[in-house]
Amino acid sequence: MSAAKTKAQGIIDENAVAVFSKSYCPYCKATKTLLSDLGAKFYSIELDQVDDGAAIQDALEEITSQRSVPNIFIAQKHIGGNSDLQAKKAELPTLLKQAGAV
Repeated sequence: MSAAKTKAQGIIDENAVAVFSKSYCPYCKATKTLLSDLGAKFYSIELDQVDDGAAIQDALEEITSQRSVPNIFIAQKHIGGNSDLQAKKAELPTLLKQAGAV
């Protein structure tokens, strides 16, 4: 397993909610705003601000078949992107509570 894939998997495994993001991405901002508004504790990594960001993004594509950001995980389960998260808005409080993020 590549170092980037190991790092990505570690972030997923060690956090109730993990958001792989880019600092300039409006959809990433919308995701983080929604999670914050719900009082969720989440780990966010800005792939455009870390040296291995491109490699992590490649690794996420291997893991999830999704290359775009945000790439969101709740309780180690791949949720998808911002539109997927927004579509789950009604069930998010329950998902976040079950994950121990609120």
